Amino acid sequence: MAQKPTSTGPSQRQQRVAELIRHALAEVLQRGDIQDPVLGSHVVTVPEVRMSPDLKLATAYVMPLGGQDEAPVIAALERNRKVLRQEVARRVNLKYAPELRFRRDETFDEAARIDRLLRDERVRRDLDETDHDTDH
Repeated sequence: MAQKPTSTGPSQRQQRVAELIRHALAEVLQRGDIQDPVLGSHVVTVPEVRMSPDLKLATAYVMPLGGQDEAPVIAALERNRKVLRQEVARRVNLKYAPELRFRRDETFDEAARIDRLLRDERVRRDLDETDHDTDH
């Protein structure tokens, strides 16, 4: 009997649904369909959505353009969670509209941290030594 492969990452279905929801959320936020002064005055990007295995919870990672007013924007998204869920459900044909949860997208911070590390004098010295070793 074949054993079911153990998977550490999200399934293809989770990824597909997450991408559909990401597009729908981005469209709703871009069009300004939500009547909220905070959301109306910010451009909010949705770089990633992650789905729970049962597809009942969607965690949207968001960032206001320029990284300004993160806390008020996330609070506004949470305040309008029900309306956003309805709008997403209208755009994405799923049996159940998932609960939405909003988190700050930290990929920019991580990229900046890696950039800082690569510019660190000790790392640059090590990289230069490695380059000289391969020249011979």
